Amino acid sequence: MTNPKKAYFLAFLAVLAWSTAASAFKITLKYINFYQLLFIATLSSFVILLFLSYKKLYLLKNWHKQDFLNSVFLGFLNPFLYYIVLLKAYTLLPAQLAQPLNFIWPVMIVLLSVPILKQKISGRSFFAIIISFVGVIIISAKGNFTTFRVDSPLGVFLALFSSVSWALYWIFNQKNKQNVVLKLMVNFAFAVVIVFAYLVVTGNFVISNLDIRGVLGAIYVGFFEMGITFVIWLKAMKLSKNTTSINNFVYLTPFISLIFISILIKEKILLSTLVGLVFIIAGIVLQKKFGKEVGEKNAQIN
Repeated sequence: MTNPKKAYFLAFLAVLAWSTAASAFKITLKYINFYQLLFIATLSSFVILLFLSYKKLYLLKNWHKQDFLNSVFLGFLNPFLYYIVLLKAYTLLPAQLAQPLNFIWPVMIVLLSVPILKQKISGRSFFAIIISFVGVIIISAKGNFTTFRVDSPLGVFLALFSSVSWALYWIFNQKNKQNVVLKLMVNFAFAVVIVFAYLVVTGNFVISNLDIRGVLGAIYVGFFEMGITFVIWLKAMKLSKNTTSINNFVYLTPFISLIFISILIKEKILLSTLVGLVFIIAGIVLQKKFGKEVGEKNAQIN
């Protein structure tokens, strides 16, 4: 049963929560390191997802060995690889740079769909992708094209690479047809083990110097960036008559995020950040439009 008003409300609520993530990362990283943030957030997210999916646990008896192996792989991609790369980027870059650079993930999905899903990119779609990458250049250089000086090339690379890991997660996750919330919970269950093992092996599992402010911040990230917000978003999609209109809410995220960054972290938002973000979003919107047109033409031919 659809309920458009409630769908829009839930979608905006999810976008609002996701928009606080960049600020939450930077604030929390003042008190704990990104390894500690990753572990606590992943564990917190697993707990809330377990609570939300406990009525569906009986479905696990129908899972095959391959389903669990897929969850191990997906848990490695997200949250482990995605967030360990992204959080490191946040330690190297201002939030207003790391956040929009990471938002290039829709473009990465299109590019990676070519070798993985054997999809084709039209000339117009490729042009749209170039527009998004122009935005990346503008943000990375802070609008200074005379010297083209990038403060932290590694930070920029990591922010962009995080979008690659997210794109891979999104592509492979679409192939898993199990209950959405349940499979997300299982992904995070394996991710907790993977993160813990990685921290122990690398000697980064330290709990003696935990600051309670950092712990609370990490729990917030686990709840509202990784966990419960995805469930809210899925509920919005389910209640909507038009999922496209709901999906369009996502484009508000980086702009609202900049507002929170300005207020909570006191970063002065650069004009180049806004201009570059507009280029990134414009390229994504155009690519989706052109990609849809190609799909419709192919359907007519077939």
